[in-house]
Amino acid sequence: MGSPVSTTVVLVGEGAADALRPLERLPNVRARSLDGWGDDEAARWGRGGSTPYVVHDRDPLVHVAAAWEEFYDDLVTLETLTLEVDRAIDALAGGRVMIPDYYVVLEPESFAVTRRHWWLGVVSSASPQRVIPWPDRETQITRLLRRLPAGRPWPAPEAWLRKVPTVVPDRAGLS
Repeated sequence: MGSPVSTTVVLVGEGAADALRPLERLPNVRARSLDGWGDDEAARWGRGGSTPYVVHDRDPLVHVAAAWEEFYDDLVTLETLTLEVDRAIDALAGGRVMIPDYYVVLEPESFAVTRRHWWLGVVSSASPQRVIPWPDRETQITRLLRRLPAGRPWPAPEAWLRKVPTVVPDRAGLS
């Protein structure tokens, strides 16, 4: 959900919409809360600009994350998790959604344990430099945009998403 010339950043966690507000007035940043938007509408918005940064709060893996958390919290079946993984892979392959260049995880210590394992284990193990814990919501994200870490790009999504159902929360991210 960004143009090829932009660096796309997705903010996740409580207060993401509030963290976006200061970015909305910056000339080199296209920022907006996309909460409640559909895939097509969000993709059009993300591709609609040519700023160096596109920042929003619409996680393309939100359903996979929820199913993974619920599976390990004994609320859904493995089939539900596998279905969400398949749907995400199809949406990514069809260009309806894109993995952002970076995820910024706002105040991860406030997350439930399983959700914390999702972000700081499962997702970050796919590309450690691309998942950035941001412990202090009061420190504006503008500071982070100036110093995003360089790192290898995300591996092919299918390769690591297919493994999600086998990743145990307290083992996520460990070799």
